[in-house]
Amino acid sequence: MPVNPADSPVLGALYGTDPMRAAMGERAFLQRMLDFEAALARAQSRLGIVPAEAAAAITAAAAVDGLDFAALAEATRNTGYPVVGLVKQLTAASGPEAGRWTHWGATTQDVMDTAVVLQMRDGLALIRSELLAVNAALGRLARRHRATIMAGRTHLQHALPVTFGYKVAVWLSPLLTMVERLDQLRPRVERLELGGAAGTLASLGEQGIAVQRELARELDLACPDIPWHVARDGIAEAVNFLGLVCGSLSKIATDVILLMQTEVAEVNEPHVFGRGGSSTMPQKRNPISCEYIIAQSRGVHALVPQVLAAMAQDQERGTGPWQTEMLAIGQAFNLTHGALAQARFLAEGMVVDPARMRKNLAATGGLIASEQVMMELAPVLGRGEAHHLVNNACDAAIAQGIPLAEALRRMPEISSRVEASAIEAMCDPENYLGSATAFVDQVLARLR
Repeated sequence: MPVNPADSPVLGALYGTDPMRAAMGERAFLQRMLDFEAALARAQSRLGIVPAEAAAAITAAAAVDGLDFAALAEATRNTGYPVVGLVKQLTAASGPEAGRWTHWGATTQDVMDTAVVLQMRDGLALIRSELLAVNAALGRLARRHRATIMAGRTHLQHALPVTFGYKVAVWLSPLLTMVERLDQLRPRVERLELGGAAGTLASLGEQGIAVQRELARELDLACPDIPWHVARDGIAEAVNFLGLVCGSLSKIATDVILLMQTEVAEVNEPHVFGRGGSSTMPQKRNPISCEYIIAQSRGVHALVPQVLAAMAQDQERGTGPWQTEMLAIGQAFNLTHGALAQARFLAEGMVVDPARMRKNLAATGGLIASEQVMMELAPVLGRGEAHHLVNNACDAAIAQGIPLAEALRRMPEISSRVEASAIEAMCDPENYLGSATAFVDQVLARLR
């Protein structure tokens, strides 16, 4: 049984996703190593290094289903890497004539690094697709609630009125940027690794760079300016990007958890019978999606330093840092995709209660409009005096349990200079949304 819950048949339903496990799992890793070996033979056959018949035979034999996993595990335990055992089996499966051309001029790390890159290419495609779906759902939500007024909160207390569409647009904007970041980083991450024993491709003589370029074309990967055995910035950038995605998703989940509190109750996760229930309290609808967005995101954030630390590779081949990457990359991709899947479920079915938002907005009796009142009175009284008087009015409203408008009307310094109807208008939060809806429109324009 797997030790990591994200890889288990039961708890895996909560962590990660099946498509990402398929892309980043061991079976895919082994197949991608075989893909590298087959592509290397084909590339070298076009350059006249490997006979065409041998390349065809190697390609036909390069299937994960043909591997003896028990023998491969034993060989890996003995050598410390899976490549020696894999190449041995591929050589035998290709036949005596073709088999002697396998793995020509390559080294173990070439095979494993490129296999990981091919896996990450598939993983990033899955991430991008799920990001686009989350963004589309958030865009619909922001558009629908562009003008749905609610209390904005700072330090968890009422601050100024905003709209729910504005709040959603704040969630959406960084995720739109994530798609841009992803498209920019992929050429830096999806790079071939082929350097031979010490990164010089000496075993291929004068044809080293030609083989490198031909193999990059064969695998549809970028060809680096120099082998990157010990320059791990591409790997680190990919995992750090996943950390950024999860950070943005955590913000959404945190907000929704707070908005779902019984005393607030302005939004809810999509309701599915039994989801978020309790074994003892039938009334419970817990924020399950949000909880697993946060849990998986924290898992990714714990893996980011591990990958950054692995950049400290020694000399021309690392003795330990490289091996630690494998403990982090697949899990970071899987957990990020799992967090995105939960975010998509949340965004596509979020239940919004505008009536409760208005009720909560009015809960302080107009105190949320205090800045609005101060700014309206400033041209009449001066800003300093206006701030002083409104502060006193707020204290009186709180102490006496009366609306802010009533407290203002009881102050001669204000009531003698401002009509009652104007005071009421000053205390209406609908009149103090600033550029909230315009900001929503700007974010939605990026989405389009």
